[in-house]
Amino acid sequence: METRFTRGKSAILERPLSRPKTEVSVSAFALLFSEVVQYCQSRVYSVTELQARLSELGQRVGASLLDVLVLREKNGKRETKVLNILLFIKVSVWRALFGKEADKLEQANDDDKTGFPAKVTVHWHKGTTLMIKFDEAVIARDKALEGR
Repeated sequence: METRFTRGKSAILERPLSRPKTEVSVSAFALLFSEVVQYCQSRVYSVTELQARLSELGQRVGASLLDVLVLREKNGKRETKVLNILLFIKVSVWRALFGKEADKLEQANDDDKTGFPAKVTVHWHKGTTLMIKFDEAVIARDKALEGR
């Protein structure tokens, strides 16, 4: 491949896929967020519809972000064990979203049966707490994987 057009720089096909981490200014993010909310707001007739539309949009953005992070940091390999998934969220996802690792990861030992697909709820307990409930089948699968 000829590199005569790059003048001292590497050819575009030779550059790595991973990009350096960059930050977006808060004002640019605020403007984009405001425009998204206004766009969604102009196309609904109730607060419930607005919440549903924003939730759907957030899920799509979150799934895309997760795909990018898995590709960049795990080379496309998804975790299969629950603990490893939670550690990935605690370290990689949190750092991508908030610029730092999550403070702590705790496991609650209550009698509540938990499920996957996960149901995530937000609570306030000495700070913001995200509670993730997994399905009993996921817990059984995870225990079976530990036995291997």
